[in-house]
Amino acid sequence: MAFTLIWPELSLDVFLSLLLFTAHVVVLIRAITRPHRDPTSRIAWVAIITLVPLLGIIAYFWLGEVTIGQARMNRIRAAEARFSDATSNSPAPRAIDPNAAALFDLAHSINGLQPVAGSRFELLPDSNSAIDALVRDIAAARDHVHICFYIWLEDRNGMRVAEAVAQAARRGVACRVIADAVGSRAFIGSRHWQLMKQAGAQLTAALDDIPRLGHYAMGRIDLRNHRKIVVIDHRITYCGSQNCADPEFRIKARYAPWVDILLRCTGPIAHQQQYLFLATWVAETGMMPDLAPCPVDDEPGADGLAQIIGTGPTTRSHAMSDMFVACIYAARAELFITTPYFVPDQAILNALCAAPRRGVKTTLILPRNNDSRLVALASRSSYADLLASGITLLEYIPGLLHAKTLTIDGSISLIGSANMDRRSLDLNFENNLLIADRQTTQAIRARQQTYADQSRQVTDEEIRTQRLRTRLLQNTVGMMAPVL
Repeated sequence: MAFTLIWPELSLDVFLSLLLFTAHVVVLIRAITRPHRDPTSRIAWVAIITLVPLLGIIAYFWLGEVTIGQARMNRIRAAEARFSDATSNSPAPRAIDPNAAALFDLAHSINGLQPVAGSRFELLPDSNSAIDALVRDIAAARDHVHICFYIWLEDRNGMRVAEAVAQAARRGVACRVIADAVGSRAFIGSRHWQLMKQAGAQLTAALDDIPRLGHYAMGRIDLRNHRKIVVIDHRITYCGSQNCADPEFRIKARYAPWVDILLRCTGPIAHQQQYLFLATWVAETGMMPDLAPCPVDDEPGADGLAQIIGTGPTTRSHAMSDMFVACIYAARAELFITTPYFVPDQAILNALCAAPRRGVKTTLILPRNNDSRLVALASRSSYADLLASGITLLEYIPGLLHAKTLTIDGSISLIGSANMDRRSLDLNFENNLLIADRQTTQAIRARQQTYADQSRQVTDEEIRTQRLRTRLLQNTVGMMAPVL
C-alpha cells in the first residue's frame, strides 16, 4: 500500500536516476563476474564504469562483451566438429624434439590438430613475389581455390588475384572466397568483387552482422576475421602476415611500405588450413562444399614438422597468449620476435622480461612509425621494463614492419596473422603456423636479420630522459589497453 502511494509521486528525474543506478550496478556486476576475463581488464572496466557511469555503461555495451552471437557460435563449432577428421590421415611424425613436442601438445589442445610431417615450406622474397606465386598457383588450380583475407584492396595485387580467381572459376574450378566485412569493405563493393561473382566464384563477407540488436549478436562492434588463408587443390597453402594488397598499401600510404612475410607450403599441412577455412565457410554461408577426395601426399625429402593454430572467439580464452608464452619459455639460447602491434598481456610481458634473465639472447623489433597511435603509445609504455630486463629493442625505420614472426634457437618458428595485442589475443579470428624445421626457421631468422639491419636500437638513455607528459600519456594509454 505504501508503494502505491509513493510511486506516483516520483519525479521523472528521480525515476531516471534510479534506472541509471540499477543499470550501473547490473553492468558493474557483469564486468566483475564475466568469466575468462583478465584481472587487469576487469579492474579497468570497473574503473571506467565507476568514474563515468553513463559513458561507461555505453562503452561496456559496445566493447565489454566478446561474442559473435550464439547462433554463429553453434554453426562454427558444428562445422569444426564435422571437419575434425579432415587431417586424421596426415602422416604422423616419427620423433619430435622434446622442446618442440611441448609446443605441439599445447597447440593440439587449442584445435585438436596434430603435428604433421612431410610438408615443404618456401619463404617468398617479398610481397609482390608472394602475389606472383599465388597468381601462378591459382592459374594452375584444377579442383578448388579457397581464399580468406582480412584486407583485400582493389590495387594492382588485389586486382591480379581477383582476376586469377575469376579466370579459374570460368574454367570450372570451384572458387570460394571469404573477405572480412570491415577490413575489405571497399573491395566487397568493387567491380572486381562483382567480376569474381559473375565468373561463378562463391563469395561471402565474414562477420557482416556483428553486432546488431534483438536476436542478432551484441557485444564488441569490432570482432573481425583477421585470418590469411589460401588453400589450392588440397595440397598448396599460404600462411603469414600478408593481406591481398600492394606493399604501398594505398589506404595508409604514409606508413608504407608494408613489410610482410608469407610462406608457400605444400603437402599435408594444407589439410589443416583447409580445416580452418571450411569451418569458417560453412558457419558463414551454411553451404557444405562438394570437394574431391583429399589426397595425402608427402613432399619428397621434407622432414620438418608443422601444425596450424586457429584461435578466436570460439576457442578457449587466452589460447594465443598461451602459445606465445610457451614459445618464449621454450627458448634456450636465442629468441627473436617481430610484430607490428605490441600491447602484450601481463603473461607475455613477464615471459619476455624473464627470457634474457635466464640467459636467452632476446631481440624484439617493432615499427618506428605505427599506423595506430594508440598502439604505439601503449607499446612504448612497456619499453622501460623491456630494456631493464636486457632485451635488445629495435624500431624498424623504412616502413611499417607488418611481419609477425617468432624464432626459437634457430630451429622452431611461429608465423601467421596474430599480433601480440589485445585484438589478436582475445578478439579476432587468427591463424598461425608452428614449424619445427631448422632449414625453414633459418630462412625466417635470416629475414628477421634483414629487418634488424634496417632498424635503430632503443636505448635506456632516451627512455630515462623522456618528458613527464610523454610518459604520462604512454602509461595512461597502456593502462587502458585491456579495455581497447
